[in-house]
Amino acid sequence: MIEIERPVTWVALTGFMGVGKSRIGRELARELMLHFIDLDRYIERQMGLSVADIFRHLGEATFRQLEAEAVNELTQKDFLVLSLGGGTFVSPENRQKLLQRGPVVALWASPTTILERISRRPGQRPMLDNPDPYKRIQQLLAEREAVYRQATLHVSTDNRRVPEAVNEIIKQLWDYAKTRD
Repeated sequence: MIEIERPVTWVALTGFMGVGKSRIGRELARELMLHFIDLDRYIERQMGLSVADIFRHLGEATFRQLEAEAVNELTQKDFLVLSLGGGTFVSPENRQKLLQRGPVVALWASPTTILERISRRPGQRPMLDNPDPYKRIQQLLAEREAVYRQATLHVSTDNRRVPEAVNEIIKQLWDYAKTRD
């Protein structure tokens, strides 16, 4: 069997919506020659409903249950880059499973950057269905910061192109791998 040299064979990306988890995750998977799964898209395919529709018709509690089931399943897989939903890592059970499975990279961006990015896709972000989305972003970021800080590695995506962020993640993953040997 041919061995491909890579720092890890499984990694998850966490962080607030709009920090670039999906775009960066897709490119990271390509660079590491791993499969890529976006957790929200995975749940949508299983349910035949968008995340927004699951929230609207079935409620957030049902979505969080589906999310936990998907995390249980996907932490059993190998050769995977997993892009988490913005709230996935907030759950202590999900967080523990993910951190036990492999490195979790937290991506960070400023509230201004996040608002600019998510404004490109209105109606797709049920957590921000709010009269003052900037204030809501600041509030949720403040609530989640301590949780995201528990990730294994941290990379800012502010004012960075995707390849630059991916290269930084790979560099940090190699450093992480050296500490695991």
